[in-house]
Amino acid sequence: MAGTLGLGKLICFYDDNGISIDGHVEGWFTDDTPKRFESYGWHVVPNVNGHDPEAIEAAIEAAKQVNNKPSMICCKTVIGLGSPNMANTHSVHGAALGDAEIAATRPHIGWHHAPFEIPQEVYSAWDARAKGQKLETEWNQKFAEYAEKHPAEAAEFNRRMAGDLPANWRSHVDGVINQINAKAETIASRKASQNAIEGLAPILPELIGGSADLAGSNLTLWSGSKGVSQKTGGNYVYYGVREFGMSAMMNGLSLHGGLIPYGATFLMFSEYARNALRMAALMKIRNIFVFTHDSIGLGEDGPTHQPVEQTATLRYIPNMDVWRPCDTVESTVSWVRAIERKDGPSILIFSRQNLPFQKRDAATIKLIDKGGYVLSEAGDGKAQAIMIATGSEIGLAMSAQKALAEEGIHVRVVSMPCTNVFDRQEPSYKDSVLTKGVKRVAIEAGVTDFWRKYVGLEGAVVGMDTFGESAPADVLFKHFGFTVENVVKTVKGIL
Repeated sequence: MAGTLGLGKLICFYDDNGISIDGHVEGWFTDDTPKRFESYGWHVVPNVNGHDPEAIEAAIEAAKQVNNKPSMICCKTVIGLGSPNMANTHSVHGAALGDAEIAATRPHIGWHHAPFEIPQEVYSAWDARAKGQKLETEWNQKFAEYAEKHPAEAAEFNRRMAGDLPANWRSHVDGVINQINAKAETIASRKASQNAIEGLAPILPELIGGSADLAGSNLTLWSGSKGVSQKTGGNYVYYGVREFGMSAMMNGLSLHGGLIPYGATFLMFSEYARNALRMAALMKIRNIFVFTHDSIGLGEDGPTHQPVEQTATLRYIPNMDVWRPCDTVESTVSWVRAIERKDGPSILIFSRQNLPFQKRDAATIKLIDKGGYVLSEAGDGKAQAIMIATGSEIGLAMSAQKALAEEGIHVRVVSMPCTNVFDRQEPSYKDSVLTKGVKRVAIEAGVTDFWRKYVGLEGAVVGMDTFGESAPADVLFKHFGFTVENVVKTVKGIL
């Protein structure tokens, strides 16, 4: 296994089964491995006894002295060391020792204590309560002195560490949403996301952004962004092509407190970050993961870059809120909800292509907070069917609603930017949006099975259960059936 010790320092523990570095298996560790890494430009500390803490500490200190190149510390270990009969075998890796081998191991390593008995000398060595209390008392005294001299700054520090938002947050948010709604722009939702950041970030000094080498494509930079470097502070981290590293570091920033981190990459590359996303959800921390280029709409990059199953699978992560907004207003609301959320992470998913602005009154804008709402009611108020859509497919649903109305078929359009939030609403509200007994069609440029829980066996889904193709976006949408004609046909097919 391997772990980082700081900038450019890596410690690797290896046995005869090989070596893993940052999650990438290097293969069998041989006598040539140190030379191979030296040829890569690394400083190598070889042949460290991985079972000797003093030797490991000495190797770490030696590596820290080298500051002009990365260092790798090679710690040789024996799997299951101490077990008289199973050490250095595969058996000790994937299975418990068993009662007999445990009994044999105890005298072999000189351990004569009962199970779960902690010797006093060990307990004392690890008991940091007195030391911690002393440090905490010193800190509290220093902070009290600071607060007396600088009350405003101390109050601001306490606000950020508590995770509270500024006192003028709500009024500021209302102003930003009203301004964006008034502009009524038809733009890509990734650009709408950037506009939302531009509007919200100035009153959130705790907001720290970043991107995995795609800042120019994700549009997560704003006018106040300042890159973090070794010599200067900042509020934007250029993580490099490290989707997992970015997401894991965001977890650390959030756990530290006082910061609200966001980081971005393409939705397809969420696959590389998934275990860090899952950990964020497991820990219920306030992280904002931004994913752009959300569907086959990204076009000619082809199926390797076109997410099909990603949005659905991310929605299945417990404690994760996944937003896929359809226009500028929904994009801004999704940012607001993610920033306000204290009990878990959020994923914001945005398009590469332009999405049409949708008109709403003030009451309808407030309903976006609920994750799903009636965007456009059936012409006579009596829906014969309900179309549910998200993101780039809302525009398609609205066009299909108009075409159906011309044929005398009245259909309600429901926008569901966040199914996770919608599912948490009161049953009465959900029933008012998805009226019982009214057949439904879901529309999303992704896998279809996710939507079955909303449309049921009598409904239908306009989606795709294959990988994409390489072609311009409009060609792909037509090829995969994301057309007004196909939606109209599908709705008629369930009536």
